[in-house]
Amino acid sequence: MKKSSRKPGNDMRPEYDFASMKGGIRGKYVTRYRAGTNLVLLDPELAEAFPTDAAVNEALRAVLSIAKVVRLPNKALQPPARKTRRG
Repeated sequence: MKKSSRKPGNDMRPEYDFASMKGGIRGKYVTRYRAGTNLVLLDPELAEAFPTDAAVNEALRAVLSIAKVVRLPNKALQPPARKTRRG
């Protein structure tokens, strides 16, 4: 059986003329795209406790200020020392 050799072509219809369309602005959203997004999905119980973005920001600022006052010792963050084997 012979395979059909279909060449990839332009599937656009000739009546589509994008050059004559109005309203298209090149790079309209590029600054927003480059800035990125910082979206976080909250669990339902957290969404009830913090109904607005201002409430979430206020709570996070409070956590940061507490973290600056209360410091954990560095030893708590480091792995335990290894014991050396003598041969």
